[in-house]
Amino acid sequence: MAEKIAASQVMTNPVNFFAFGFGAGLAPKAPGTFGTLVAIPFVWLTADLSLFYYLALTAVICIVGVYLCHKSAEQLGVHDHPGIVWDEIAGYFITMIGFSFTWTNAIVGFVLFRFFDIIKPWPIRWADKKVSGGFGIMLDDIIAGMFAWVSLFLFNYFGSGL
Repeated sequence: MAEKIAASQVMTNPVNFFAFGFGAGLAPKAPGTFGTLVAIPFVWLTADLSLFYYLALTAVICIVGVYLCHKSAEQLGVHDHPGIVWDEIAGYFITMIGFSFTWTNAIVGFVLFRFFDIIKPWPIRWADKKVSGGFGIMLDDIIAGMFAWVSLFLFNYFGSGL
């Protein structure tokens, strides 16, 4: 069980505020799920971007995430505190690359990303255990996002009838 973090440590510190997904990571249960939920309206707001700009934005989210996650973990003294959910936001952005924003895609993408982030099949589990620092915090969710993207692609390609 990770150390409980005071809301004031998150809400008054810009690095922690962003790393904790604008406060979503303070949820007492399933902070990663709440962090992923935070990503949905941002993906919706950016859904009309060209693929180039969406990919550029996603890359920036990932690169900034390495810094935010590293600094937040360092400031809190806890590597990969469950409340650090910027990595889930990045993972969901990756999941949704190139897909139109429909509620079916949003929900199926959400479920798939959470599935891979929670179950952590190889190499996600390897990255989670073996890679440290902000890059390590981000990497397992980046890979989970890629797994979810492939699964969402297959879901769309083979058709769901929805």
